Amino acid sequence: MTHLAPLPALEGLKDQAKRLRAALSRGGESLTHSRALELVAAQYGYRDWNTLHARVGNRGAFDPYRVGARVRGFYLGQPFEASILGIEALPGEADRFRLVLRFDQPVDVVTFESFSAFRQRVSCRVDRTGRTLEKTSDGRPHVELLW
Repeated sequence: MTHLAPLPALEGLKDQAKRLRAALSRGGESLTHSRALELVAAQYGYRDWNTLHARVGNRGAFDPYRVGARVRGFYLGQPFEASILGIEALPGEADRFRLVLRFDQPVDVVTFESFSAFRQRVSCRVDRTGRTLEKTSDGRPHVELLW
């Protein structure tokens, strides 16, 4: 099975299981905590909680981006959906990554009506929130990933 969703930290996964259990309880359904953990693992494409736990435990403290993952957001203010083709943790820049994105549909990066310039593949440096430090003239990040 392919695992495409970015994985939160272990604490976040456990919190999801607690919220799922609480929501079902409010609706009158009973669910054990271990069953809630299994359901969270299934949401991320893992066969069981132990497999997901091992994957999360065998990575750095923050690993939001993976090759092949699907992302969506805005590039120079234009909406996009894309696949991550490459990732590099930037040494000396805590929690910053260089991503190579391939847009599903080319994005027009020119705002003038008289001509267009389309990009289908871009390289960008994003932080843990999915935004670049580089900004457009109106103050918007070049890339904004949406979760």
